[in-house]
Amino acid sequence: MTLIERSIRERIVLVGVVSWPRTSDEVEASLDELSLLIDTAGADEAARIVQSRDHPDPATYLGRGKAEELHRLCEEVDADTVVFDEELSPAQQRNLEQILGRTAIDRTAVILDIFAQNARSEEGRAQVELALLRYRLPRLRGRGTALSRQAGGIGTRGPGETQLEVDRRRILRRISRLEDELRALEATRHTQRRQRRRGALRTVSLVGYTNAGKSTILNALTDADVLVENRLFATLDPRTRRLELPGGEPVLCSDTVGFVRKLPHQLVESFHSTLEVVADADLLVHVVDAAARDPGGAIEAVRTVLGEIGAGGVPELYCCNKADLARDAAVSLVARYGGVACSGRTGEGMDALLEAIAEALRASDQTVELAVPYERGDVLAALHRAGEVLEQHDAGGALEVRARLDDAARRRFAQFARTPPRPARNADGAGRAPAGETPGGSERGPAASPPGAPGAVTDGPRRDGRQGQG
Repeated sequence: MTLIERSIRERIVLVGVVSWPRTSDEVEASLDELSLLIDTAGADEAARIVQSRDHPDPATYLGRGKAEELHRLCEEVDADTVVFDEELSPAQQRNLEQILGRTAIDRTAVILDIFAQNARSEEGRAQVELALLRYRLPRLRGRGTALSRQAGGIGTRGPGETQLEVDRRRILRRISRLEDELRALEATRHTQRRQRRRGALRTVSLVGYTNAGKSTILNALTDADVLVENRLFATLDPRTRRLELPGGEPVLCSDTVGFVRKLPHQLVESFHSTLEVVADADLLVHVVDAAARDPGGAIEAVRTVLGEIGAGGVPELYCCNKADLARDAAVSLVARYGGVACSGRTGEGMDALLEAIAEALRASDQTVELAVPYERGDVLAALHRAGEVLEQHDAGGALEVRARLDDAARRRFAQFARTPPRPARNADGAGRAPAGETPGGSERGPAASPPGAPGAVTDGPRRDGRQGQG
């Protein structure tokens, strides 16, 4: 299910168009990234060509004369394939292949091809195949409807359906089957997330531009021993590991697929269930490659994708990685965006990153005041395990306790609350509503009921993930 032939290293000509609002420097930077993409896909750049136009030609993307010039260049460098930096329409692709006499594909096809190579899990392979089929469906070629059985009445029917119609029907059936499989896998993933919430373990997701070093950071934080390669999209399937923060609080830390400029919408749609782990996280650690050519542009590209998948409102902590290679740039990024400068490769700054993660999660907790009856020592013990008890003192018939608790713990101890919780804070200090709560109830379920006396609170899961004994 790939789009680039890899039995040999294909020779590729890259094509870009400078049109408002893009500048020539932006187009060249985008072509440099496209060159890295085709190298990852298993091909080599032989040449590149850029044209300045008010807007791309609707028939051939380039002007007709430039397309003829491109054909001559392909002959000179013996190119196998031409790759365009912007997505081509099916008509543009057909017209260009007729002019060029060789395969013409776009940036979307290259990214899909890389994903097809790197998908490992059952879900990942299904998601990539679905994205490829959605991309290919409008690009099917055949003899049109000349032999279509739908063409006319008696005496005008052809001998049967065209191969185009057979292929289209086969692809539509396969798309439907893959969608059913992914819905079943999504239900399983949703059940797993619900179980994690019940376990009171909060989640931290590593996000960032592809090849920013997310897997290296995960390895440095958790000794996860996941694959680390200096290439684009080495990680597609999310990996989750247990991480212990300073103070002993355990959280779940997930490494996710990297983002890129012009991420194909087919992939965003197909990887929806995988990307939900980002939208459901309590904190995003945005890993930035400080040694990159344009880290600010990469940050904006990641933010754009986060908005598309519904994660734009999740608290964000910047991790400026590769400080060992670009220390001044890392310091400058921290001064601009906040966060921590570090190096996942050398381990520099990892302790500071852990402290920053713990502080950001604490900022999302809320401080509540509770009145705990003297005879309810079990409740007091559970409070110490479920959160951070800031102070406690006698108050005539009960202990007044002020504690910092997360969403799940606040619901468990709601019956003892004396005051409404204070608004939660983002990692950058801005207020936001508690995640997972709605005015009419809670996504994560009601407060637990303990065995024993009515109204008692069970110890529930400890913050270290072990079941308490009450």
